[in-house]
Amino acid sequence: MELGNITGFSEFLLLGLSEEPELQPLIFGLFLSMYLITVLGNLLIILAVSSDSHLHTPMYFFLSNLSLVDICFTSNTVPKMLWNIQTQSKVITYEGCITQMYFFLLFAGLDNFLLTVMAYDRFVAICHPLHYMVIMNPQLCGLLVLVPWIMSVLHSLLQCLVMLGLSFLPDLEIPHFFCELNQMVQLACSDTFLNNMVMYFAAGLLGGGPFVGILYSYSKIVSSIWGIPSAQGKYKAFSTCVSHLSVVSLFYGTALGVYLSSAVTQSSHSSAIGSVMYTVVTPMLNPFIYSLRNKDIKRALKRLLGMAAIKGRLVLGLKKCT
Repeated sequence: MELGNITGFSEFLLLGLSEEPELQPLIFGLFLSMYLITVLGNLLIILAVSSDSHLHTPMYFFLSNLSLVDICFTSNTVPKMLWNIQTQSKVITYEGCITQMYFFLLFAGLDNFLLTVMAYDRFVAICHPLHYMVIMNPQLCGLLVLVPWIMSVLHSLLQCLVMLGLSFLPDLEIPHFFCELNQMVQLACSDTFLNNMVMYFAAGLLGGGPFVGILYSYSKIVSSIWGIPSAQGKYKAFSTCVSHLSVVSLFYGTALGVYLSSAVTQSSHSSAIGSVMYTVVTPMLNPFIYSLRNKDIKRALKRLLGMAAIKGRLVLGLKKCT
């Protein structure tokens, strides 16, 4: 079969999680439910933080940015998957695949960087509490969000530009539910040395670097908490980190698990199923993790929902009057 550059063809085929027809309604219902929960949960976090002046602090500023990124991260893959199931079509255009890959890398990178920024925020709050508001000033907070955006945009652009030079077989079938970078490189028919070098270098620098930063922050946090004399003080300090630590463990644990298991088993199907954990499940669980253990968020959500209920009653009352 003749080889050609992917730009010579107009379509790929996304095989999804399963090709069994009887499983498609179940997969559609499950992913639609998870997607709606993800969007609604993270949107409520954003609205709660923006509407409550008590939550206008660096920690909640970063949390609302994380929620926004999680909405975009999930929206990049799940709606296309649902559309393919609904229309019984597995087609994704070349342009659509490159675009999906670009935004997947962008929002995955932002997730990674924001978790690191939030770890630094907890480090300053616990290790330097008296200087917290001085160190975490609005200018620095804005910079800590802007720099990850710039780095993620440049990284995504680099990966996609390198991907454009690869050649593929016609009518390529992708054993995944979205255009994942590693999967696409493995399916290429041309030399992938440059792609692998860029991919592994970026993974080490932009993935390993932030992870080391998180580990360093928490080593200092644990050391600082250990020095607090009272048990109540230790519990209070550690409780401010539990939610973030849970999200970090979930994000890195699932992502590392997927790529390590796929490297060992060489199974594309297991990799696709495992990817659901960090692309769909983790963004869905983040709002629950932060709201269930956080009294400030719960109070803000109750106030927000209460205001919405009052406004709803007023609108209904005005409609009845007219």
